[in-house]
Amino acid sequence: MDFIEKLEQAEMAKKKPAEFKPGDTVRVHVKVVEGGKERIQVFEGIVLCRQGRGKRETFTVRKISAGVGVERVFPIYSPIIKKIQRTREGQTRRARLYYLRDRVGKAANVIEKGAGRGRKGLAVPADEPQAAPETEAQA
Repeated sequence: MDFIEKLEQAEMAKKKPAEFKPGDTVRVHVKVVEGGKERIQVFEGIVLCRQGRGKRETFTVRKISAGVGVERVFPIYSPIIKKIQRTREGQTRRARLYYLRDRVGKAANVIEKGAGRGRKGLAVPADEPQAAPETEAQA
């Protein structure tokens, strides 16, 4: 491990980023400086990809604003990012979701994890235990 990698590891240890992956919907709280004032601006959208590794890792977030697609690339360990919140966990089969750029409306949505497409009546919620069928011997 060379000197630069040691510096990067020390910087990365200071900040622990949120756990998210492509397909998740995230809210990125970004520090914006306008004139002499600072404020926090929230950018919410779908994570298209994560690139790089170590301190240079970045992620791309896409949202639709006034009918126009807006993408923004954020460095994960940047000091301008105050917080990253995952609001929805998406279920995807790819690491790069660039195909969403060509989709419009409902087709641009990512299926939420856990929201299966099963038939009615087959799923049993995890918090409710299944009742055992009563037999005549118990009565």
